[in-house]
Amino acid sequence: MRRLIVALIIIAIIIAVAYWVLTADISALPQPGRLETRVAAHFRNWYISRGAGRLSIKPPVYSASEVSQGEGLFGMACASCHGKDGRHPTNIGKSMYPRVPDLGSREVQKLSNTELFWVVKNGVRLSGMPGFGNTLSNDNIWQLTFYVRSLGESPKSKPSSRIGYPPGRRPLLQKTPRFVLTVTDGRRPAALRPLP
Repeated sequence: MRRLIVALIIIAIIIAVAYWVLTADISALPQPGRLETRVAAHFRNWYISRGAGRLSIKPPVYSASEVSQGEGLFGMACASCHGKDGRHPTNIGKSMYPRVPDLGSREVQKLSNTELFWVVKNGVRLSGMPGFGNTLSNDNIWQLTFYVRSLGESPKSKPSSRIGYPPGRRPLLQKTPRFVLTVTDGRRPAALRPLP
């Protein structure tokens, strides 16, 4: 009798697994469910915490200069998925599974600086987040970390004109006034005046 019960349980498990394999949808298009999101986030955060706990790196001093340098790096390496401002993912980021997070969100900002550093350096397997440890120096990764940390601040307190451009490389049009050229006879300009 006991063998029969064990055999029935094993058969039920095999049938359940077979049903799931034959009917599961592994498409990245549907929004992840609450349970899946919660379980994945729990294990992801546990792995990040474990990995960051093994680091023996001392961060540089947090400064506006470090944040500014990180902003330039972000525009070149991260904005294609996370969006220019880090808060509004691009269509690429919205199509990933799991979805790219808003870097100013509470979920991201609750990570310590060391945990953020670890994520940028190592990436997160099976999430689309690459690791930059082979392409960027630790100093550059700290700059990105500090920029991501700054995204938790109010957007109004941050200058937005530099987003997406390396420091000192803003478009010239932002620094020069615009003018209107008035032509009277069709051949020569009669007046050049600033736009209101």
